[in-house]
Amino acid sequence: MKELPTPTLDLSPVALPRGSLHPRPVFTPTPAPAASGGIDVSWARHLDEVREAQRLRFNVFANEMGARLPQQVPGHDVDLFDDFCEHLLVRDATSREVIGTYRVLTPAQAQRVGSTYSDTEFDLTRLRQVRERMVELGRSCVHRDHRHGGVIMALWGALAEFMVRNGLDTMIGCASIPMQHEGPHGIVGGGHAAASIWRQVKENHLAPIDFHVRPRLPLPVDQLDDTLNVEPPALIKGYLRLGAKVLGPPAWDPDFNAADLPMLMRISDLPARYRKHFLGA
Repeated sequence: MKELPTPTLDLSPVALPRGSLHPRPVFTPTPAPAASGGIDVSWARHLDEVREAQRLRFNVFANEMGARLPQQVPGHDVDLFDDFCEHLLVRDATSREVIGTYRVLTPAQAQRVGSTYSDTEFDLTRLRQVRERMVELGRSCVHRDHRHGGVIMALWGALAEFMVRNGLDTMIGCASIPMQHEGPHGIVGGGHAAASIWRQVKENHLAPIDFHVRPRLPLPVDQLDDTLNVEPPALIKGYLRLGAKVLGPPAWDPDFNAADLPMLMRISDLPARYRKHFLGA
């Protein structure tokens, strides 16, 4: 099995393939503790484990959401950032099936690959002051049969521990709103739901102007109906409860058929009850 890169290490020598480890056993990640509700959390160590995450991502993004994904590996969601990321896995404790995943791009590996995924969707110039302590979260998904709070809380708990262990304090990512968004009165299409959600979140959760970013392919929110009574997706609501801020208006991602909100979350902004839950502090 191919050993995966560990972004918390120094960079590999130029002579080695990208993503290769230094040929010395300098680091073994601390496994996350078993979570309640029959699920286990761990960091992928080998390519076959990443493939499990990529299969789940394909099933959720392509088969459920209709995303158009490159078929580099049939039945898997694979892109150029995967080789540089840490991959967090949640497994069903009985079947050992991967039922939830996140990928994490550290500052060192973002520098190595040349950007973050978010850089491809937004101009992040105003975030340059936090880049050295900033990780990017991405490709978050949970199997449709396991979309309950336990899986998400297990993922967030492992992420918080990872951040503290590595001396990092800022997380960014693109939080997606499907263009065919399911609201309380049925499916809302055409981007109107995304425009309405943007109107809601910017009122109380917009970051200071020093952190604002600009979409490279903006969703035309001014041409859409932003008055609809729709709720943000569960993941966005969860981020906001954790103290996350929205950094600006959504970008349109045609491949994923979604509007993406740029979001930033800092460890210092975690409400006290979540800080105690995740970090014991």
